[in-house]
Amino acid sequence: MPTPTTPPQTDTYNSLEEIQLRRDQLAEAIEQEGEQIATLWGDLFKKREDSTKAEYVTSIITNSIAAIDAFLLVRKLVRNYSGLFSFLFPKKRKHR
Repeated sequence: MPTPTTPPQTDTYNSLEEIQLRRDQLAEAIEQEGEQIATLWGDLFKKREDSTKAEYVTSIITNSIAAIDAFLLVRKLVRNYSGLFSFLFPKKRKHR
């Protein structure tokens, strides 16, 4: 029984061999893309060993400024839109 060497150009298949061939091709393509994604993912979280002391201090300062900026933004939002955040920060009632 001859096996087809190329997949059909349309989504219609005439035999089980064509279906098997297409399935194998798709599995191979998925595996290659998975390997590529794994490589990119690993490169994304790779620790940089060549950072100098100045780069380390710069990253600490940058992260600190970002944290302060986030704190000030939240504070401003709570002050301006306190009605939306009333469930987080309930107002204390004054006793007469």
